[in-house]
Amino acid sequence: MTTTKNFKLSTLAIALAALGGASASGFALAQEEEASNDNNVEVIEIKGIRSSLTKALAEKRASSKLVEVIQSDDIGKLPDQNLAEVLENVTGVQITRTAGVGTAVQIRGTDENRVEINGVSTVGSGSGRGGISFEDLPAALISSVEVTKAPEAKTIEGSVGGTINLRTLRPLELTDTVFAVRGKVQNSDLDVDDNYSPILSGTFGDNWSTDNGEFGIVISASYAEQNVSAFRPRADRDGLVTTDQNYDADGRAGEPSDRIIGSAEDFDFLRIQFFNQDYDILDYETTNFSASFEWQPNDKLRLYVDALVNDQQRTQESTEIQFSGVSDIDVVDITTNTSFETVNFGSIDTPSGIINIPSIQAVTSGVLLPDAILASGLNPNIRTTTNTGARLTDSSVIRIGGEWTDDKYVLSAEYAVSQSDTVTPNFATRLDFINPNSAQPVLGGSVDNGTPVEFDLRGGTLQFGIAQGLATSPTTAQLLDPANYALSQAQQVRDLSENEETAFRSDFTYFLDGAIPFVSSIDVGYRYNESSTLNNDFNNSRVNLTSSSSEFDRPRASLFSNIVVPGSPNFNAADGRRLFVRDFLIINPGLSYSDPDAVAQAINSAIISASDDPNNPGETLGALVQDESAFFDISEETHALYAQANFESDILRGSVGLRYVTTELTSIGLVENNGSFEQLVETGDYDFVLPRLNLVADINSDVVLRASLGRDINRPDFDNLSTSTQFTVNANAPVVAGNPNLVPEDIWSVDLAVEYYFAPSSVLSAGVFYKKRKDLFIPFTEDPPGNVVDGVLNIDITAPCEDGGIFNPVADRNINNPSPGEGICVPFQSTFNGNGDTTQKGIELAFQYDLAGFEDDLGWASGFGVIANYTYQDASSGDDFRSFNSRGIAILEALGIAEEDAQDRVELQNLSKNAYNFTLFYEKYGISARARYTWRSAYIATDAFQFGLPRVNEARGQLNASINYDVNENLSFGLEGINITQSDAEQSCVNEGGLLCFQGLTDRRILVGASYRF
Repeated sequence: MTTTKNFKLSTLAIALAALGGASASGFALAQEEEASNDNNVEVIEIKGIRSSLTKALAEKRASSKLVEVIQSDDIGKLPDQNLAEVLENVTGVQITRTAGVGTAVQIRGTDENRVEINGVSTVGSGSGRGGISFEDLPAALISSVEVTKAPEAKTIEGSVGGTINLRTLRPLELTDTVFAVRGKVQNSDLDVDDNYSPILSGTFGDNWSTDNGEFGIVISASYAEQNVSAFRPRADRDGLVTTDQNYDADGRAGEPSDRIIGSAEDFDFLRIQFFNQDYDILDYETTNFSASFEWQPNDKLRLYVDALVNDQQRTQESTEIQFSGVSDIDVVDITTNTSFETVNFGSIDTPSGIINIPSIQAVTSGVLLPDAILASGLNPNIRTTTNTGARLTDSSVIRIGGEWTDDKYVLSAEYAVSQSDTVTPNFATRLDFINPNSAQPVLGGSVDNGTPVEFDLRGGTLQFGIAQGLATSPTTAQLLDPANYALSQAQQVRDLSENEETAFRSDFTYFLDGAIPFVSSIDVGYRYNESSTLNNDFNNSRVNLTSSSSEFDRPRASLFSNIVVPGSPNFNAADGRRLFVRDFLIINPGLSYSDPDAVAQAINSAIISASDDPNNPGETLGALVQDESAFFDISEETHALYAQANFESDILRGSVGLRYVTTELTSIGLVENNGSFEQLVETGDYDFVLPRLNLVADINSDVVLRASLGRDINRPDFDNLSTSTQFTVNANAPVVAGNPNLVPEDIWSVDLAVEYYFAPSSVLSAGVFYKKRKDLFIPFTEDPPGNVVDGVLNIDITAPCEDGGIFNPVADRNINNPSPGEGICVPFQSTFNGNGDTTQKGIELAFQYDLAGFEDDLGWASGFGVIANYTYQDASSGDDFRSFNSRGIAILEALGIAEEDAQDRVELQNLSKNAYNFTLFYEKYGISARARYTWRSAYIATDAFQFGLPRVNEARGQLNASINYDVNENLSFGLEGINITQSDAEQSCVNEGGLLCFQGLTDRRILVGASYRF
């Protein structure tokens, strides 16, 4: 504990005193002392959980707007390692996770929020508007977090849920020299190499009084490595087998006439469409540096410079074992299905009203046998794929400014630059396993062949693997023999993204000193910013060896065995599953990332060696060239003016004001015209007037009422404003096109809240909110019809796809059309402003209490405390609907629902109806411990669609806990567990509790560390 003199008693200090147990009379006395003697006030600085909670609660109470605050327990010690997980402590905030690690934040059910650092806008690594990624910035650099849910006129526009301001230490606010270092090691349960990753951070800060004024500096640095594993089994069951499904005899030896398909039952059911065993290993290496310098030459002038620099290297090794050709009609005919489950898809909200979908059976276990009929290929086949989807980001936030404070006014000016440059290299490869024990590929008939598959989806576990004990079952040695793998696809890409925002702002506050009744001051200000994003993708000529005629003699992996390695054998590590593919070969993903040229050379050499004409070998990997179709360069210029009156009386305080915003946009893209690309420029502009009111009533020393009314806008993501169209090689992936005619979303918000500070450092609060949103950004996908004939897909392969979708000239047709090759109609996706209004309403409840005041009665037990919050949200969507895809329509029609009713109203994504956090903490005798359980109900995901509709993330909870022990005032040791219970993340199709489609088998991480404060 340190005691420092000569600090003016601020509103925050008064609130701290009140929360610390001061009486109402003491509160009034403190105000009188502020007026009579500004130089005889003590500020008490302590550290620990209780201190951080007290300071955060005091700031919330003193604020004239609706905010939530989290303060660090000590230098570089927020409650969690990850900033997203830190924010999860806030009422009304939920997060989404990747492999159990927080990666995105929703405030009141939306990702459309702003992220600032010390009040400066940040830019992200992609083309979104949300700001810096929470993966890129460690919690160790941040001293506190402020979430503004109801903006003032001076608050920068551009969010739906709120603004997140990440604040660093301010040098001139330090009361003593700060020098602290921290070190941790982290281990992941699912790390196949069982590595221990280091996390290091340090902070130094001090200030000095000189003849030239007061100087202060804070320098922080951090370095962190992290290994995260994600196991994601996927089972598609959106194919339909009817009781009378026809098996066409045409071209099938031994079939004299058509008949009912062999796997038909006396009921319709959903069959297997696709299996995928996805294993992702993400390695993070993050280096951060921040520095703040402040100079106060006299009592009136303060100058500052802040800089934060980030270097994020996230490498990813994604391995997939795909069972393709599962939907081949000849495979379906001889499949042995052994058990079924009843699936209730729930209801759909159609233009005709709510329609309840009748239940249907879905297969849950059985064996898929390889066919020997060439009519539709030899299936089901095994493919092994690798992707090295890295993200390499260099970002920075720099601001320079000053503030002049006079008795009557405060004038400030600031110049800031936020930038982010990202490279995302990826080397994607695919091998086909050629089963030596099954019918062999035939020139002109099939380029691959079948392998038996056993599956068991019962009990909520999506497990599948190679069926054992059959004549066609491959052995382990065969599965690990490079001679049994053929090169199928390979392509290298390198995408570049450059984002920047340059801003200047000036703010002026004039104190009225009673000149206008109830109005204490007037704020006016101006802000100019220029935001820009440039996207430039590069790829090489793709190798696609899938033709059973011209590419039948493709190279086997024995010709490039130097770049082939066994895949990870531990897919059962997360849940001990019985069925999975343990033995398989892949092209080395680590080498593909570290030395892509060597991998490309090995692949090209193999293609040439396997070719009958080495001088004309066909497709090889060439040099990286620009993908003109993906290029866009978008810039915005925005001017904003605001005026705000701040008022204060004995009971009421707050602000009322207007913000005027005008923006000009220029979107540049490249479009193809007769084989060449030409520049296409689209321009636009808009302006908004944003009124904002915040009202606070201090009913008494314990009760605070809050109300707010405000308008804001949400600008479209930059890629949605692009004039370009992006093509991929996947025939199932949509071609995405931008829409430069999008207008910003318009949001009106109302908040009401009551806060009861019933005991020292304690609060019970309740609030309601309402949002009315217009012109939402709705992604729509138009699918080409499947044209299923006797169970075989026959999607259109001719432009211009009159019946739906868009022609993709580079997509591999795969099983979507009987004719092999490239070029097929694929789904078309773009974003449009929605019709009608969408409304959100919710309730937020919070409770905080500790037993420190009962030490005499409870002794050691007085160290306990509790923090809890609950959020309820509901939304009423606009008048936009999504159509089911062709397979979904076929299923609904079999259940008696007409094709015109195969639609569902578009709903808000990432919005959970119910969510809560419960934290139990203990702080006494040098022990500081906390355990937090977080739960959120199901919500609509942002992942790729199934059945033509978004997938649904099922309800999930997660338990994190930590304990620290202070050996003395300087040294402490700690232990932390993240996702202790290893809660799975499941996804269902169509509706919550519908058909289980995906499992996310998550990681548990343990951290051990120490800190030393000099």
